[in-house]
Amino acid sequence: MEVVGASDAPVAANVTAPAATAASLSSPHLLDLESLSPHEIRLILDQARAFKDVLARTIKKIPTLRGKTVVSIFYENSTRTRTSFELAAKRLSADVINFSVATSSVHKGESLYDTARTIEAMGADFMVIRHPASGAPHLLARKVRAGVINAGDGTHEHPTQGLLDAFTILERCGRIEGLKVAIVGDILHSRVARSNLHALKRLGADVVFVGPRTLVPPAFERLGARVCHDLVEGIRGADVINLLRIQLERMEKNFFPSIREYKLLYGLTSERLRAASPDVIVMHPGPINRGVEIDQDVADGPHSVIQQQVTNGIAVRMAVLYLLAGVREGRARPAMPG
Repeated sequence: MEVVGASDAPVAANVTAPAATAASLSSPHLLDLESLSPHEIRLILDQARAFKDVLARTIKKIPTLRGKTVVSIFYENSTRTRTSFELAAKRLSADVINFSVATSSVHKGESLYDTARTIEAMGADFMVIRHPASGAPHLLARKVRAGVINAGDGTHEHPTQGLLDAFTILERCGRIEGLKVAIVGDILHSRVARSNLHALKRLGADVVFVGPRTLVPPAFERLGARVCHDLVEGIRGADVINLLRIQLERMEKNFFPSIREYKLLYGLTSERLRAASPDVIVMHPGPINRGVEIDQDVADGPHSVIQQQVTNGIAVRMAVLYLLAGVREGRARPAMPG
């Protein structure tokens, strides 16, 4: 395990965390967005807005979680999410431990439960877990006292990605209610698509899933999404287009003839982008397969907010850690000082 000290780093003097509201979340864990109320989602987004201001300061650290320990347990590879959580925890002055599954007792047959109990015995206050099995964070939350944050479980959910996407939309568009959001690509295997759907529908957006029939089955309509199998029609008039990569690592069979054919039918080009709203924003959770789901000139063009999503991820994850800490301490966070 790699221990990254944060508490002893420079912290702005006499700085307290800016709180957006006196309200609190109902659970000490963040396991999914499906179980969150619209009020709780707005609470996190409001708090993230306050932390975005903190990140713009010369000294970006506040002592809110000084003395707390955040452990990241990633059973799958990750760059953006793992680094984003680590930075968020450091900005709050927590100590961070990166648990390396590749060199751990997991390869000797140790169970997730025993691994988590061992980490908890070392004094972990929060466990940020990514696991290939859907429901693994939920199981963990029933077994440990530490706060559990789901950083992606199988094809189920990726709640903080859904939150940062909603935050980015709100920041760029000024609202979510009434917007048309087209989520394009491998919906079947995407935990990001599910988390986005739950968050955006609760906040009043019209969500359309777009992709091949094999990757966007009609069953998704039961979750509240509209389904479309034609790219241009699906993004017509869209205010937001969120592109998903093809997750070949999760596919046990061929869902389309070839990558080339997928690009020809569903790759977002500048020409196809004209079907959307003139002020459309283009999003992608990463990593990007340039030239497959998105052309390079679109990924780097004026409609792209992909880098803004990465920046916003830190503020959103700071907000999650901050609010969950308040729940664990048994009190609501104080109102923002005037």
